[in-house]
Amino acid sequence: MDRNADDEALLDARFTAGDERALEELYRRWSPVVYTLALRSLGDRGDAEDVTQRTFVSAWASRATFDPHKGRLSTWLIAIAKRRIADTHESRAKVRAIQAEIQRITRPDDLVREPPDLAETLLLASELEHLEPDAEAVMRLAFFDDLTHQQIAHRLGMPLGTVKSHIRRSLTRMRNRLEASRVAP
Repeated sequence: MDRNADDEALLDARFTAGDERALEELYRRWSPVVYTLALRSLGDRGDAEDVTQRTFVSAWASRATFDPHKGRLSTWLIAIAKRRIADTHESRAKVRAIQAEIQRITRPDDLVREPPDLAETLLLASELEHLEPDAEAVMRLAFFDDLTHQQIAHRLGMPLGTVKSHIRRSLTRMRNRLEASRVAP
């Protein structure tokens, strides 16, 4: 074995043993690659930052499953990153579907604007109450004040990526709850 292979094996062992400095070293080495992959695929800096963070959190949480005999740690990290990128694309598709449904419900295609349906407004308000406080604040500004993601981020002093994540996760949670309530007797 050469020196680089020995260093790599030592880093693998330190990482799987829970050495936080090994995680720092991996992050320093590989976060630019993960971020670049995410940015190229997603086209959004906030989402790329979120994917990068989730990749390393996932790697750290599942470090005991890493097997250096099956492949390199860098390859394992990239595989995790690709799954997180795919998750983000899937979440975006779900958000678009929910937004289209909300658009259909709240803004009919004809030129005459109908007044908002009180039952739907009450249902939405009720669902918002089940969210975490930060997510609820973000969603109320998005739906009731009709603010953009950027405006919400500015008003709440949150990073844009965090606002987008709150909206994406909240819409998914709300959709799941609404679907479950439709199925329930």
